[in-house]
Amino acid sequence: MYLPGVGPQKADVLRKELDIVSWEDMIYYFPYKYIDRSKIFKIREINGNMPYIQLKGKIRNYETLGEGSARRLIADFYDDTGNIELVWFRNIKRIQNIYKTNTEYILFGKPTMFGYKINIAHPELDTENKFFQGEVGVQGQYNTTEKMKDAFLHSRAVQRIIVTIFEQIKAPLPETLNIETIRKANVIHRDEAIRNIHFPQSQDLLRKAQYRLKFEELFYLQLNILRVTKYRKQRLGGLYFSKIGKYFNDFYHNNLPFELTGAQKRVVREIRHDVNNGRQMNRLLQGDVGSGKTLVALLSMLIALDNGCQAALMAPTEILAIQHYETLQKLLTGLDVEFALLTGSTKKKIREKLLPDVREGKIKILIGTHALIEDSVAFNNLGLVVIDEQHRFGVAQRARLWKKNAIPPHILVMTATPIPRTLAMTVYGDLDVSIIDELPPGRKPVKTIHVYSAKRTNLYDSVRKQLQQGRQVYIVYPLIEESETMDLKNLTEGFKITQEIFPEYKVCMIHGKMKPAEKDAEMQKFISGDTQIMVATTVIEVGVNVPNASVMIIENAERFGLSQLHQLRGRVGRGADQSFCILLTNYELSENTRKRISIMTETNDGFLIAEEDLKLRGPGDIDGTQQSGVAFNLKIANLSHDGQILSLARDLAQQILEDDPLLQSSQNMVLNQQLNKLNQNKQVGWFMIS
Repeated sequence: MYLPGVGPQKADVLRKELDIVSWEDMIYYFPYKYIDRSKIFKIREINGNMPYIQLKGKIRNYETLGEGSARRLIADFYDDTGNIELVWFRNIKRIQNIYKTNTEYILFGKPTMFGYKINIAHPELDTENKFFQGEVGVQGQYNTTEKMKDAFLHSRAVQRIIVTIFEQIKAPLPETLNIETIRKANVIHRDEAIRNIHFPQSQDLLRKAQYRLKFEELFYLQLNILRVTKYRKQRLGGLYFSKIGKYFNDFYHNNLPFELTGAQKRVVREIRHDVNNGRQMNRLLQGDVGSGKTLVALLSMLIALDNGCQAALMAPTEILAIQHYETLQKLLTGLDVEFALLTGSTKKKIREKLLPDVREGKIKILIGTHALIEDSVAFNNLGLVVIDEQHRFGVAQRARLWKKNAIPPHILVMTATPIPRTLAMTVYGDLDVSIIDELPPGRKPVKTIHVYSAKRTNLYDSVRKQLQQGRQVYIVYPLIEESETMDLKNLTEGFKITQEIFPEYKVCMIHGKMKPAEKDAEMQKFISGDTQIMVATTVIEVGVNVPNASVMIIENAERFGLSQLHQLRGRVGRGADQSFCILLTNYELSENTRKRISIMTETNDGFLIAEEDLKLRGPGDIDGTQQSGVAFNLKIANLSHDGQILSLARDLAQQILEDDPLLQSSQNMVLNQQLNKLNQNKQVGWFMIS
């Protein structure tokens, strides 16, 4: 159906820029902030430090200045108290055709000082100060892109489109929650919420509208995750691992390198319960670097072996897969356990012998990379799959491993990335969660020290003492795509400077632009001790285990997020010696950065750091969201601030599914319909915008 004010060109821009194709999409494009537009300033009252303001006046004349990319349109805008300059850098001809001289306009924009003059770049201009439907003055502001502005789809234009939609819709919007959920959550109805989020009748109704829409978003997110999980647990059978036998006991009594921590014992008990109830286990094992996740994974794999099954361990990189293989070599010394390594680099001759042994069940544990999911890899009876750093793998990749057995194998997902509770409930909401929150005996927490760049000389003296004791050192440089060329230059210069400062030691360098073979070769030099100092970017963030490395220097630490700093710090402190993480920064730091650095120096608790990171940075793009099966994006809810709403939404979703797992009752039909609609890739349930 035709929507006044939106022709084919604007409709195309909305589709490409915001993925908006229907009226419903449009009214779910919410304001990001609200501004009081009841106040109109005089030009003499404004200055270059003010936020967005409104003026009433006329354009006296236009002037075009500059050439090429510097070309710009200047307008002299005046009222009875003075004048300012308006500036446009794009659409110069169209601007002059649309905005006429000597016509009164209401101007909306941000004043800035340029030289001695105040100007406003790319202002919004209207012939009337119309307050749309809601509380006089309080108006929503909508995010717009440069391409939208080029098509004259600024915030005010978006607002007009939404007004037009509401003028066309006479009846109340249909409800998407059932009466019982509305009552228990104490939220207003959908129609009232949608209208007040765009055009608030009062500040109180605006708050209620925001709460209702956040709740609905998080409620369906949880309902979706919990319904799938419940269905899987009820319908999807699993292998029974009822025995603890020779493999487990021989290792536990003869080869266990140290007494398990209380946390490790608790997690092993949780896993034993999962694999002995006839349902497929899907468990997430969280634990900081060095907390002993691999040992728990090995014990779980030995339980699989005791019950006549094979196990597989899949890692995201070849280096990490080799590291797991070498760890198992040490741990399983003297025990009768056949295990093998399969990666993309495994030679054809070795494959030809290895694959039949896996197929016949001779090889009990297969460790590898993505190579494990290739069609040529067939198991005799795959009972347990351990996936390390699972956010590196997508749903389709994991599913291919599950299909390697007639009865789906049990799944144990490991991550060294601490996940805040709200994110875990969302991104990994379909997994049962175990946490190892103790370090094994003998491990000392890493000491984290903040050092200003001016104190480098003293720092290098301390580093030399560590090297003289036979230790190894990481020096990490930032690498951010926007300034990649400059960052790589800094890394290369840092490499040369390090060689000059420590001429008696061997230095290697590694970064993401190197070929995999080159990267692996440099990494192996450091792992073997051939080189004593590694200068690197964050490619060393995940997985590398060098117990002899006791110092991590992070250059320009202000450019890293909290979670990334914590992951980097986890590369040291893997041996029994005291280790150090040095955060090097300039003196000039923002308040936010100082807080990040302070948190890093005060705590080694990864979960506390993850929670603080979420508060400081916001959820951003939830890592692994698409892989984890979250079916729809959040438009208004914020996981870093809306944890309480999320908990309520989860509790109510659980209550509903306890009584009606398939949402088949008459009162839950509306929930079923809305959930199915949200799960479709692109639902065009309303009129197309054209």
